[in-house]
Amino acid sequence: MVGEIMGKVAWGFTSSIDGFIAGLDHEMSWLSVGEPMADGAMERMAGDVGVIISGRRGYDAALAQRDERDEMTSQAYGGAWSGTEFILTHRPEELADDDTVVAMDCDIVEAIRRAQEITGEKDVQIISADIARQALEHDLIDELQVFVVPVFLGDGIRIFDVPGGRRYDWELVEIYEGAERSFGRRYRPRRDRES
Repeated sequence: MVGEIMGKVAWGFTSSIDGFIAGLDHEMSWLSVGEPMADGAMERMAGDVGVIISGRRGYDAALAQRDERDEMTSQAYGGAWSGTEFILTHRPEELADDDTVVAMDCDIVEAIRRAQEITGEKDVQIISADIARQALEHDLIDELQVFVVPVFLGDGIRIFDVPGGRRYDWELVEIYEGAERSFGRRYRPRRDRES
């Protein structure tokens, strides 16, 4: 793989104004009050992603809520994305019958390595707060992709939660064209200071 161009490892999420990426029990209906994006914006963003890495709790919640979720919340990028989805789990055999995902029992370093082998120049996107936190601990996040929905949830799954705190600084790279009303932003880690 020496000399090959690799895509970025990105952590992408949509959050409530009060800092949650999912409600209690991974409830996602609140996304329906999000600001609309311009035509084609979702498809352009989805086209950059080759592999998505997510967690078992989110996977299980999506299955449990499949009859309640709409198109936007039941599929990555509202159905605009196609690629490989890795589910990190300590019990991959339980997902053996689901040919829409690749279940893996490994750490985040190995998962990202395998994802980059598959995706080449496209991005690897992490959509789990816990898995993204683990990737940050290994300095593996190249980019943060942030969108905000105008809602307070009050409880749920926080964007970032480290008991005792841990600081990471970010710098703005781009405001997503067509997603300005959703506060669509890309950031990269600031490497000029110790976090």
